[in-house]
Amino acid sequence: MSDVLKLSVYEMRQEMEQGRLSALEATEAYLAEIRKREPEVGAYLLIEDERAKKQAQSIDARRAKGERLGALAGIPMALKDNLCTKGIRTTCASRMLEHFIPPYDAFAVEKLRDSVLLGKLNMDEFAMGSSTENSYFHPTRNPANPEHVPGGSSGGSAAAVAAGEAAFSLGSDTGGSIRQPAAFCGVVGMKPTYGVVSRYGLIAFASSLDQIGPLTRDVRDSALVLSAIAGHDRRDATSVAREYGDYGAKLGQSIRGMKIAVPEEFFGEGLQGEIRQSILAAAKTMERQGAEIVQVSMPALKNALPSYYVISSAEASSNLARFDGIKYGFRSENFEGIEQLYERSRSEGFGAEVKRRIMLGSFVLSAGYYDAYYKKALEVRTLIKREFERVLEQCDMILAPVAPTTAYRLGEKTGDPLQMYLGDIYTVPVNIAGLPALSLPCGRDAAGLPIGMQLIGRAFGEAELYQAAYAFEQEKGAAR
Repeated sequence: MSDVLKLSVYEMRQEMEQGRLSALEATEAYLAEIRKREPEVGAYLLIEDERAKKQAQSIDARRAKGERLGALAGIPMALKDNLCTKGIRTTCASRMLEHFIPPYDAFAVEKLRDSVLLGKLNMDEFAMGSSTENSYFHPTRNPANPEHVPGGSSGGSAAAVAAGEAAFSLGSDTGGSIRQPAAFCGVVGMKPTYGVVSRYGLIAFASSLDQIGPLTRDVRDSALVLSAIAGHDRRDATSVAREYGDYGAKLGQSIRGMKIAVPEEFFGEGLQGEIRQSILAAAKTMERQGAEIVQVSMPALKNALPSYYVISSAEASSNLARFDGIKYGFRSENFEGIEQLYERSRSEGFGAEVKRRIMLGSFVLSAGYYDAYYKKALEVRTLIKREFERVLEQCDMILAPVAPTTAYRLGEKTGDPLQMYLGDIYTVPVNIAGLPALSLPCGRDAAGLPIGMQLIGRAFGEAELYQAAYAFEQEKGAAR
């Protein structure tokens, strides 16, 4: 059973297709690991053990009959709990949706219908946070060191993969919520180009920034999963109608001649020394492989963080207005009149961080402040997009850190929201520009905590990111 957990998604698929491994065997191996690791890690909010076994048995029977199955049929996986699952509780880690059971599946869930769903994963409430300590239910711990956070908001998604509790998982990334926990937990996280994966069925945080993506143990697996979930969806007006091929098509190709930009703004004050060294060592590795490293300046990036928090909070305040105690979700039992019902349901149903962002968003959208804050943030967004376009016209991709520090201790930053927000400084520009970015491990600090780097590409340039990341991963693996 333990040997199954050592297989990558790619290897597991091969074993299943050749009849050497059943979906049920793989599922039972992962469920056993969940029972063993979950008391310490706390990655899951809901474990669907019996349902998963029945689904695995059904897939095995269909495979035996020669039925055509999905690309990841029988692979045990788990989902961040803001992706709607028909008939299965979906909470966004919030009291507001504690008992919500969606009547439909999200688009990404539909695309993985033949994969085995092990359960729903913990997250920061409504995806607002960077440590998975903002969950209404319980915090998640980092498998690399349980005294430390796994990152957020997709902390459960990263921790489950790192702990061997899922072969792969899906998360959502609004300002780094896939890439930062991937870096903290030592796994691979992809934030695709905005519009590559439909947001239908993803409970919205900030609609112009949110994007669904995979968390996996290696680069090849990430390309496999993204290939499975990408595609146009008429139910999502922001879903891009284009040809979506095999994202792993360029794996194994040389990166000789590639130009990789290293912006000086990503290596300034506040970056942990060991992270700086690891990223620059990664640049040297890629240079040895034939890539050209180009030093660049992107001065507009200094305004990315405030712009992001204005835009995302404004959109969050609008998106979360629907949770009012009337239509669905938590309703306070103690109220007199409609206004008090709204007030108490929202006060009791939302956590502190969600309320903080709703208040900020409502403020920047209010009369007298809209032009000074929200409109200004949108203008900055345009400048940041142009900055990326300028650099990516001359270079193939950008190399940067994912976070200024490695995983910090549980409780270390919960009392200082501004310190927590500063942890997003290297990830939010990508969401503002709508570009793809891949986080992958590139070392460990003195305490043994993982260090991640990110490669940022042109719009719809995921295949090139996977090409470069795979070359680096193979070189690094050979050097071990």
